[in-house]
Amino acid sequence: MRELSSNGVAIPFDDAHFRPMTDSTDVRSDAAELRARFRRDGYVLLRSVLDRVQVLDLRADYFGRFDPAMLAPGTTPREGVFSGALPAALPRYGVAGHPAYDTVRSERFDTLTRAPALAAVATCLLAEPVQLLRRRILRHFHNGAGTASRAHVDFDYMDRGSGRSVTAWIPLGDYPIDAGGITYLEGSQGVDRSVLDGLRGHTDRPDDRRPVSNDLGLTARTLGGRWLWTQFRAGDVVFHSPHIVHASLDNHSDVMRLSADIRFVPEGADTDPRWAQDWAADDGY
Repeated sequence: MRELSSNGVAIPFDDAHFRPMTDSTDVRSDAAELRARFRRDGYVLLRSVLDRVQVLDLRADYFGRFDPAMLAPGTTPREGVFSGALPAALPRYGVAGHPAYDTVRSERFDTLTRAPALAAVATCLLAEPVQLLRRRILRHFHNGAGTASRAHVDFDYMDRGSGRSVTAWIPLGDYPIDAGGITYLEGSQGVDRSVLDGLRGHTDRPDDRRPVSNDLGLTARTLGGRWLWTQFRAGDVVFHSPHIVHASLDNHSDVMRLSADIRFVPEGADTDPRWAQDWAADDGY
């Protein structure tokens, strides 16, 4: 049986644990139906929301900021193929001096994440005008790292403001499932907080009560439902609820996974003050 993993914990890739995401591209222009699917499923997957070339240009810009030794010989920053070795002098991920820190403060990143198409979908889903939160996150996972996003709900990280928000998860490249994309637990947007709290002891971060668990198999068996997945291409976007349980898989591909997640709230809503500054990996949340 084929296995995947998340944070080094194996999970079988079978019909009992995984199911393909629903593609809602065909109803993108039908606002009522798109909102209905968002309420029902907690997410909507839309293909080709962003300009593919613009997305790949940002990918090339990011990986071009590294020592070329990080890239496999004969490959380009646009491809982002891992050589298997991180540069010795590379600062810790996402802190000042690391390319991720600089990229989220770049004009190219700002332009892409402010694309009108993203705000238009968020406006449709929330049924009112929206504003983009300034804190916009860049995630980078490579083969062999053994780390991924633990199962969590976004609201646990932004609970000092409005409970009405929508996240846009943006793959900055083409990713088969082996590259460690995002995955959602079907039907989990309505799970009671007390049930989630019962899982939080099963974790590799005992001092952090925000993640639900690092064990995706246990999470699925406890909460019910399967993990939803798809093959991503640059330009695709998933919009999801702040209450749906989601995680990412480990990257077992030589192609480095780069993604952004940004959040919209209704215009004039009370916003979590922690999200009013640019992201840094050591900002504590």
